[in-house]
Amino acid sequence: MTSHEDIQRKLARVRHLILDVDGVLTDGRLYFDNHGNELKTFHTLDGHGIKMLQSSGVAVAIITGRRSSLVEKRAHDLGITRLIQGREDKYSAFLELFSNEPYDLENIAYMGDDYPDLQLMTRVGCPIAVPDAAPPVLERALFVTGRRGGEGAVREVCDRIMQAQGTFNAALAPYLAK
Repeated sequence: MTSHEDIQRKLARVRHLILDVDGVLTDGRLYFDNHGNELKTFHTLDGHGIKMLQSSGVAVAIITGRRSSLVEKRAHDLGITRLIQGREDKYSAFLELFSNEPYDLENIAYMGDDYPDLQLMTRVGCPIAVPDAAPPVLERALFVTGRRGGEGAVREVCDRIMQAQGTFNAALAPYLAK
């Protein structure tokens, strides 16, 4: 079991948060209408948490196994410019994302829920899972969120990163001003 202090130390080092989509930013269920159009629901808490985290200096990226114009729109709306879709090989996709800049795997957090996420989760310094993730993912996570995917789990992680880095109070301050 990882201690609270060890988790805090690793979160304090995070410079990039990489997210899976289905099961992390969404509840993992796939919705289709009668015309075959895909529907996804995203939680507003996650979106605002991502914006706050980016404002605090931590970059956010998305790597997902499925392709969806909805994910592209959501990423755009949140100011996420690093997006790779349709890639089950998440580690290769990660290498592609960072091919033109130096990085330290210890400064990377990755949040996933299923087997394709293991390739990247087992290499980064801060692997994070949602509570309904596959058992091998749960076993390899530094910690597991209290909230499920699509229900504010990403916001929980964003807040924890900012708290560990001492940026949370500054991020929250504009909402407390009179």
